[in-house]
Amino acid sequence: MRTYGRIMVNGVPQWVQVNTDVNGYNDAVWITTLAQVLKLNLGESPFWSNYGIPAKQAVIQQVFPDFYVVYTQQNFAQHFANLQITKQDLPTPTYNISVLTNQGSQLNFSVPIPV
Repeated sequence: MRTYGRIMVNGVPQWVQVNTDVNGYNDAVWITTLAQVLKLNLGESPFWSNYGIPAKQAVIQQVFPDFYVVYTQQNFAQHFANLQITKQDLPTPTYNISVLTNQGSQLNFSVPIPV
């Protein structure tokens, strides 16, 4: 299994491929996909029309798209032992993600909402 993730290299955005690890675990693939889905606008994906959140509309209206985030959390929770997505209101709209992988590793990271 594989996916692609966007990273910044020397200030330049680049795509990197993320694959199943040598032990056959897909946690890195699913974590990368989750981060990408939270950065997508609703309907932006050419493959999954139900992925993404209406981030730009939410920022304009100053309301977090909680329904879509909960929907995304429910879709991805099956791939982890535990998944929690919480919002951080200030200073910028950001989602804090806490993942307990199937191997027992705890990962915490943030995904800012693109505006």
